[in-house]
Amino acid sequence: MPRSDRLLRLLQHLRTETTPVTSSRLAELSGVSVRAIYRDIAALRAAGALIDGQAGYGYTLTEDGAMPPQRLSRLEIEAVILGLSAVQAEGDPELAKAASDAQAKITATLPEQARHNAEHASLRAARVDPKPPMVVDAGVVREATWDERALEIDYVDGEGRETRRRIWPLSGIFF
Repeated sequence: MPRSDRLLRLLQHLRTETTPVTSSRLAELSGVSVRAIYRDIAALRAAGALIDGQAGYGYTLTEDGAMPPQRLSRLEIEAVILGLSAVQAEGDPELAKAASDAQAKITATLPEQARHNAEHASLRAARVDPKPPMVVDAGVVREATWDERALEIDYVDGEGRETRRRIWPLSGIFF
């Protein structure tokens, strides 16, 4: 495998593995020696990648706008477009708009062939029945989740009993 391909794959491993990623784990994933990983990390740093850490500890990639963009495969583009269209179909209005805006930004920054693939992606998510009305402000729940803070809610159980509860939202799940 050409070294340039190996370096790009190494960047991807640094993005996707739990950090800090040890050089032995990177060597295992890349199919090269630990010594080669040390050289590749040095080469990536010399090229401008912001990689924190050191031998014996592990490495963490800090994304940097000065680095060249990663190329997405056709299948990765399909996955991104499908995911964003699912959010547009299922998310609350604020989230659906954000997904639409993100799709436009991502598509605009792709090289010509990749942009064509994104614009003509074969997979989309859609809703065939009307979306039920939102009974909670999803934005408030999102903010509480991001900020790791509790919410006070009024709750009505299946038998109609009302209670006030303090909840700590961990995530939102659409189904």
